[in-house]
Amino acid sequence: MLILLPPSEGKTAPESGAKYSPAALGYPSLKKTRAQVMRALVDLCSGSSDHAVSVLGLGPKQRELVGVNAALAKAPAAPAIDIYTGVLYEALDFASLPSVARKRADTTVAIASALFGLLRPSDRIPAYRLSGDTTLPDLGTLSSVWKPAISGVLAEVKGPIIDLRSGAYLALGPIPEEAVDRSLIGRVLLERGGKRSVVSHHNKATKGRLTREVLKHGKVPKTIDKVPGYLAELGFPSEIREPKKDGDPLGLDIIVYET
Repeated sequence: MLILLPPSEGKTAPESGAKYSPAALGYPSLKKTRAQVMRALVDLCSGSSDHAVSVLGLGPKQRELVGVNAALAKAPAAPAIDIYTGVLYEALDFASLPSVARKRADTTVAIASALFGLLRPSDRIPAYRLSGDTTLPDLGTLSSVWKPAISGVLAEVKGPIIDLRSGAYLALGPIPEEAVDRSLIGRVLLERGGKRSVVSHHNKATKGRLTREVLKHGKVPKTIDKVPGYLAELGFPSEIREPKKDGDPLGLDIIVYET
């Protein structure tokens, strides 16, 4: 089973260490596209900072991120799971997991990235700023650049896929036809007074906690019909949801009850 997670906008930059090695990253079929996106981002941020700020959608207090991107080739790297911060990754609390659970992560979890496509948690990367809905000059929308490469990787995944990516990162690499029948698109719903709604904080924190419990548990279901019962045993009641369009993957509603 593979859990697909979104990245986070917030990142912790390592203060020292060797720079990242493209050849050492997982999912080697993404190497060519990674190089194209990296080159386009560095070129953008090595030119007019005003233009880069506009393209990247940065606020007035985020201009320093242009320089961070411009220096990516020489920046120190650290495991992706340590780079990404925010509610989801705080709830996952990877560093506090038992060592055996941490070792499972590279075969159980993949992190979506606008710059790197997909990452194993242990893949060493620099901190960067690039959102999934960005259009880079001379390259185009990131979804058009990444879609064939990422979907190609997902077509080769064996066993169930629980896709917890957010919208922009789903667009970067939609579940391909070859994997539709073994994939579930997850969302988190808060149930309050008999009514259900999507709530951002519960969404991110629940995805982090769920991933944590899966890594601790170890054994995973081999088919998607077993996923709701499996998650319920871990403390995450869920329901299969029919897709809106024929040919799309089934949905997975993970329910959080207000207490």
